[in-house]
Amino acid sequence: MKSYIVGVGMTSFEKPEARDWQYWDMAREAGTQALADAGVTYADVEQVPVGYCFQPSTAGQRAAYSLGLTGVPVYNVNNNCATGATALMMARQFVEGGLSDCVLALGFEKMRKGPLGAGSGSADGGAGDFATSPVARHYGVMAARHGFEKSPPTAQLFGNAAREHMERYGTTPTQLAAVAAKNHRHSAHNPRAQFQDVYTIEEILTTRTVHRPLTKLQCSPTSDGAAAAVVVSERFVARHGLREKAVEIAAQTMATDTEETFASGSCIDVVGAPVSRAAARGAYERSGLGIEDVDVVELHDCFSINELLTYEALGMCAAGESGKLVEDGATTYGGRWVVNPSGGLISKGHPLGATGLAQAAELVWQLRGEAADRQVTGARVGLAHNIGLGGAAVVTLLLAP
Repeated sequence: MKSYIVGVGMTSFEKPEARDWQYWDMAREAGTQALADAGVTYADVEQVPVGYCFQPSTAGQRAAYSLGLTGVPVYNVNNNCATGATALMMARQFVEGGLSDCVLALGFEKMRKGPLGAGSGSADGGAGDFATSPVARHYGVMAARHGFEKSPPTAQLFGNAAREHMERYGTTPTQLAAVAAKNHRHSAHNPRAQFQDVYTIEEILTTRTVHRPLTKLQCSPTSDGAAAAVVVSERFVARHGLREKAVEIAAQTMATDTEETFASGSCIDVVGAPVSRAAARGAYERSGLGIEDVDVVELHDCFSINELLTYEALGMCAAGESGKLVEDGATTYGGRWVVNPSGGLISKGHPLGATGLAQAAELVWQLRGEAADRQVTGARVGLAHNIGLGGAAVVTLLLAP
């Protein structure tokens, strides 16, 4: 059975504490947009998976109740930074499994200022709680090779992965900064993005170092925001006359860690290169599509190095060639693919529970031709990549109506 996204919604992504709102306010805003976009009401919704990382148990109910009190099942979802895509995956499975015809996937986050693990609450347990952290094994691999420093722990993982990539393949700081420059440039056309300023590569390289070689403008910020998607069956599409706006979920695959993540002792593997490869491979096999068919990509650029690692994992280039790919303009307008037209996590923002659903929203707008100044001309196939340490990677392939 096929599944379709027929409605999406997204709040603006904002700096924590920039607006006096609660997570249920965000969820109501994004959910109301998605329902209106689909042309349905909350009474049509049969199940609601809700993703978040930092709110207490049953916050999903509090959020969903802002849309209506219909008694439908509400599921609380937490899969670290892959939470939003996980909620979308649950919605798809409910529909494709024949359990429901209309499911609303919600994701939100209300965060505190500061890096994860350094006062804002932490999805990874924080450096101060190393032994009980869900990703203690990942930190242990890193510490054995690179030690453990005082900078934010997640930045250490990715910064060390960047150094390994530079040592192994000759990747340069300029190529890393080119990722951030591209995504900041893209976000200037996204009114929902947390940041809409354009920076030169030199400006990016000279901002404060978070964990070498990564500077502040190469790191995704903490953010407040929400996103939502209405996922429906083929018969629901036909019954409600939604064919012209129905974006098909051609394939979706989640992969979690195997021994490959830890065996090499490399931070490149620890931060998710193997699981991203596995998830991409599964999505390609299930859909019959390949990266050569894809026009537009929203991927998990939590740090600039992860965009480069993901190019390789998705098959956009061979190992070690990702720096040249971005440097040559292959991943922006006029290139082979447009990657992160929204601005990505680095510039659009990264409220953990909403990120994967915001990626889906951007791709739906692109595939419908509704992305305004960000529009990728003739986009027919979109790919979303959402990853969370600990770990899970979700790759989703979407087809235009």
